[in-house]
Amino acid sequence: MIDVLVAGGGPAGLAAAIHAALAGLEAVVVEPRTGPVDKACGEGVMPGGVTALRALGVEVTGRELRGIRYVDGAARAEASFRGGSGLGIRRTTLHSALHRRALDVGVRMLPGKVGEVRQSTDTVTAAGTTARWLIAADGLHSPVRRGLGLDLPGIAHGRYGLRRHYRVEPWTDFVEVHWSGHGEAYVTPVDDDLVGVAVLSRNRRGYDEHLSGFPALTASLRGPAATEVRGAGPLRQRVRRRVAGRVLLVGDAAGYVDALTGEGIALALATAGAAVRCLAAGRPEEYERAWVRLTRRHRLLTGALLAASCRPGTARLIVPAASRMSPVFSAAVHALQ
Repeated sequence: MIDVLVAGGGPAGLAAAIHAALAGLEAVVVEPRTGPVDKACGEGVMPGGVTALRALGVEVTGRELRGIRYVDGAARAEASFRGGSGLGIRRTTLHSALHRRALDVGVRMLPGKVGEVRQSTDTVTAAGTTARWLIAADGLHSPVRRGLGLDLPGIAHGRYGLRRHYRVEPWTDFVEVHWSGHGEAYVTPVDDDLVGVAVLSRNRRGYDEHLSGFPALTASLRGPAATEVRGAGPLRQRVRRRVAGRVLLVGDAAGYVDALTGEGIALALATAGAAVRCLAAGRPEEYERAWVRLTRRHRLLTGALLAASCRPGTARLIVPAASRMSPVFSAAVHALQ
C-alpha cells in the first residue's frame, strides 16, 4: 500500500508529491492529461514561490520580476519586492519542471481520473489504488471536494479570468496591473519576446471586448497574439474545511478568493508542503490550522481589494490612493510576497 495518493498533476499536486517523496513517503499522482498542462493563469510567481521551488530542487527559467505596478491612466503606484525577485514563467514551462523533478525523486504517475473516493479507518481508495492518505489537488472546481460534500454555496456574480499571450518584447520587469471600472488586466513578462495578459472581471464577455477597456495597454501590444484565449471561473470557491477523514485539500481545491493579488502558485506550493509535513508528523488534523495561518494575509488583503473594486466608482480610486500612500502599498506588496 502506498503512503500518499495525489489527485491532480498540476503545480499543487506535483509539489505535494515531491514533498512526500523527499520526506521518505511513497507517492503516486493521478492525472488524466498528458504533456505540459496549461491553464488560464497570470504566470507571475511571487518571491516566496520562487524560494519554495528552489527548496524542492525544481529548476525553472523565466523573466525576473522586480515588483508590482498598478496603473490607471496617468496614475501609477509601484513597489519593488524586498529580499528576492519574482519570476514570470509560462505555466507549461513550470509544469514541465515540476514533472521532471517529481520523476527524479521517484514519484509514480498514474494516467486517469480519481472518481469515487472510499475511506476506511486507516485507508483511502480511489482510481483503483489504496493509500494511507489522499491529497486532493484537482483544481478550482475540485471533483474530489464536491464528492465529499465540502463545497459551500458560491456567490452571485462571481469573477472570471481570461488569458492570452502576445509576441512582443516586454517593456517592464514589473507585473503590471491595469485597472478600469469593470476589471483588471495583468501584464506578466514570461520570455524575452513574450508577455501574458490576463483580464479579470465580473462581466461575462469576450477577451477582446475586455481588453478594449485598457486603451493604453492595447497600444503597447504591437505584436501578434501568440496563444489562444484560455478562461477560468468563477474564481471564488468557498470550502467547509480542508480535512475530511483521510483526505486533505491543497492548492485551489482548498478554497480560493481571487487571482487579484497573483499568489496562486506561491500558495499552492505552501499549502502542499504544509499538508505533507502534517502527514509525515502523524498529525493530519493540524493541517486545517496550518492552512488558515498560511493563507490569512492573502485572504484579508485580497478580500479588501475585491470589496473596493466591486463598484466602478470605487475601483477608479484604488490606484490614485495607492500612489498617494506609497508606504502602505509597499507594505501590502511585501506582506504578500
